[in-house]
Amino acid sequence: MKAVILAGGLGTRMREETEFKPKPMVEVGGKPVLWHLMKLLSFQGISEFVVCTGYKGDYIKRYFHDFATMNQDFTVGIGPEASMEYHGSREELDWKVTVADTGLDTLTGGRLLAVRKYLNEERFLLTYGDGLADVDLGALLERHEAGKKTLTITTTMPRSRFGVVELDELGNVLRFLEKPIGGDLVNIGFMISQPEIFDYIHEDSPLEEGPLRLLAEKSQLAAYRHDGFWQPMDTIREAGILNSLWSSGQAPWAVWEKNDR
Repeated sequence: MKAVILAGGLGTRMREETEFKPKPMVEVGGKPVLWHLMKLLSFQGISEFVVCTGYKGDYIKRYFHDFATMNQDFTVGIGPEASMEYHGSREELDWKVTVADTGLDTLTGGRLLAVRKYLNEERFLLTYGDGLADVDLGALLERHEAGKKTLTITTTMPRSRFGVVELDELGNVLRFLEKPIGGDLVNIGFMISQPEIFDYIHEDSPLEEGPLRLLAEKSQLAAYRHDGFWQPMDTIREAGILNSLWSSGQAPWAVWEKNDR
C-alpha cells in the first residue's frame, strides 16, 4: 500500500519558518517533520510514498533528490567512467518516493486527483504532511477492512489549546485544568481509501468539505478511533512542542526509536 502525503499548503501561521521552506520541511530534532512522518509509516510497513507538493515544492524535490548523498558517506569516481559508491546503509534508501508538483493554489481534492495516475487504482493511505501521531496502522487497516467503506478516517479528541477554569454554581473557582482533552472528535488524517474515492472528488473542492460530506451521506465513510498521541504543527508554538518532546527522548510518534537509538 502506498501513502499519499499532502504537503502543498502555504503554512501562513508559521511564517517565521515557512518564508523559506514548505511547512512539512520545518525541522523537528534536526529532521523535517515530513521525514518523521515517513519514518513512522515505513516502520509499520509502508515504503512507497507519493508527496503532493505546492508551495516551495522545489525544496522537497531537492531534499529527496539529494537524500542519499547528504545522508551517507560515499566514494565518487571522476573521469570517463564516473561512478558513485555509497557506504553503510539506511532504512530510508529502501523508500520509493514520488514527488509530484500539484500546483501552488490547488485545493486538497485537486492535489489528490493530480496523483491518481501514480496509485494504480489500488487502496492507499492518505494523510497530512504537518502532523504526527502514534497511530497503529495495523489496527486502522483492520477497521477499514471490517467496515467495507470507501474511506476510513482516523479521529481523536484533541487537547484544548488553553487551560480551563472550573467554577461552582456561585462563580467561585474550584480548580484549574491544564489543557484538558476536549469533547469533540476531529479528523487527524491517516485515512485509508479505496480507489472509488475518485468518484467523489472534484478538482476545485477541499477534500475535507464536499467529498467527505458526500461519502458520509452515502454511508461510505468509517472512522477509526485513536486514543494515543497526536500533535498537529500549525504554529511555531506547536513546532516547539514537537522539538521539546524529541529532545527529551519522549517522542511518542518515534516508534522506531526502540530499535534505532
